[in-house]
Amino acid sequence: MTEATTLVPAAVRLDVWLWAARFFKTRSLAKQAVETGKVDVAGQRPKSSRAVRVGEQLQISRGDEVYDVQVRGLSDLRGPAPVAQQLYEESEASRARRAEQRAQRAAMKNGYLPPEHRPDKRARRLIRALGDLDAL
Repeated sequence: MTEATTLVPAAVRLDVWLWAARFFKTRSLAKQAVETGKVDVAGQRPKSSRAVRVGEQLQISRGDEVYDVQVRGLSDLRGPAPVAQQLYEESEASRARRAEQRAQRAAMKNGYLPPEHRPDKRARRLIRALGDLDAL
């Protein structure tokens, strides 16, 4: 018997690659992100069926974070996270920008402290009164 050789594809669909590289949880979410303009390939808005090749630059917006990555490998199978991280290389500027934005979001949350317990009857009345300023 001969060993099965694994063929590395020359190109993979964009939505499949985004799913395999673990940027999105499902392929349909990756396809939706491409269709809504959250993914750019070399500065252009692609279709989800566009072929991705090694060396291409991608800009991926996911939530509040924007990733600038270069494609280093191709895969149409979703594997473990360490393998998926080898499919791309994120630029240092992108990492620094995401870290700075994360720090800003954390600093904005520092002043807010959620209540320790539910409001009692008196507190609910005060809250209701504050909502209706004419009642004061």
